[in-house]
This record gives sequence, C-alpha cells and structure tokens, in this order.
Amino acid sequence: MQVVGYRARVDESAALLLGTDGTVRTEPLEPGQQVSYSLGERHCAGTIDEGTHVACEEPTAPYCDRHTDRWPCARCRGDCAMPLESCHEEHAVYLAAFAPATFKVGVTRSWRLERRLREQGADRAAHLRTVANGRVARQIEAEIAATVGDSVRVQTKIEGLHRSVEEAAWRTLLDEFEPIETFEFEYGLALTDRPIAETLLSGTVVGTQGRLLVVENSGGTYAVDLRDTVGYEVSEDSADRQLQASLGAFS
Repeated sequence: MQVVGYRARVDESAALLLGTDGTVRTEPLEPGQQVSYSLGERHCAGTIDEGTHVACEEPTAPYCDRHTDRWPCARCRGDCAMPLESCHEEHAVYLAAFAPATFKVGVTRSWRLERRLREQGADRAAHLRTVANGRVARQIEAEIAATVGDSVRVQTKIEGLHRSVEEAAWRTLLDEFEPIETFEFEYGLALTDRPIAETLLSGTVVGTQGRLLVVENSGGTYAVDLRDTVGYEVSEDSADRQLQASLGAFS
C-alpha cells in the first residue's frame, strides 16, 4: 500500500489517497480519528488515471520526471502567450495572510478563489482585483510581489499554527489596497503551542490546515506536511520510533 496523494479540506474532509494493486482508497483525516501507519520505502507515487492508480518504481519521490506535472504558470510574470485554456478565464488577484505576520500575493481563476485559499491554509485573505485573464493577473501579481512576496515556506506556516494573525500588520498592508472582499478562515486546531514538524502517519488527528496534518502522538503534537508523505509505502501499524514528546520542553 502506498500514499499516492492527499486532499486538503475544502468541500470534503481532508484525506490520504492510498493505492493498492491499482485501486485507490480514500482515508479521511477527521479530528479525533486514529491513524496507524508505519512508513516504509519511498519512491515515485505514479499517477491516478480515472480512479485507477498506475504504479511507478522509480526511486525519485514524490514523483519521477515522467510523472511530474510541470505547471507552466508557476513562474509566469505575464509575459507569455497564454498557452493553457485556463489562462483565458477570469482571474482573481489576492493577498493571503499566515499567522502571525507572513503575507503573500497570488492569483487563481475567480471561481477557485476561496478553494485556493483553503488549500494553502491561509488564515486571512483579501480579494484585490478581478481581471479578464491569467496574463493580466500575473502582471499585477509580479508588481505586488516585489514588496509583499509571492510564496510562503511550509515551515513558516507550521511556526504560526498556534498563533493568530497580527491585526495591526494585516490592516497596515490592506490600507495599501482597496479589497473587494476579505476572508477569515478557521480550521479548528485550537493549539496552545507550536507543533513539531515531523513526517509520520500515526496518532490521533487534531485537524488539518491546508496540506498540514496535525496529530497527537505519545504526548506530543506534530505537524505533518502531507506532500512529504506521498510516495511512501505504508503498513497498518503504529510507528515505533522515538519521537520528541513536547516542543515546550525546548522553549
């Protein structure tokens, strides 16, 4: 059995996608649920084609070159010929806030705006502009990114999971724009301390925020980047390796 993907909580519960002999099983990650998987070898997760898992034994993880989806818009600055059909759709330009005071600008197709923000695990957000297509959106994004930035490291998100967005800093940033609408998201984690970054799939699910899974295990609280689990062979028993019991002991 292999972790072949994951689903962030948006319209449905967060979940692991587990591949076995060509089939794909969805493992929901609901708060309070017990997960008990040990991680084995890791290799390419292959691909999912119309609900069927096509395995790949290449050692590169989470995906080999053949199964890596190279998104041409990843570093686009609005100087392209709009090669994808989606480029011609209406786009939204947004700001996203991650506690306590990390901000980024981004773009997405308008109909995906709230979904995209939840997929990223944003705590706050502001819809700045709606434009005709992706090229115009990328041009605006590049201008704003020169001062705000356009990416946030996963570790930075983990470090703020137990905190709230600094209201004054967020308001100061928004004062530079005239947002169409703003968003506040709640993920129900209710953490009092920063969880420890770890790659494991064993313990009691506290909840998820974007692609981060928070679990309690042996008295400690851990934040798992679900992307870091993709490609692992797993077995259904609890991990037996020693884990740090508490980050508070080191603060």
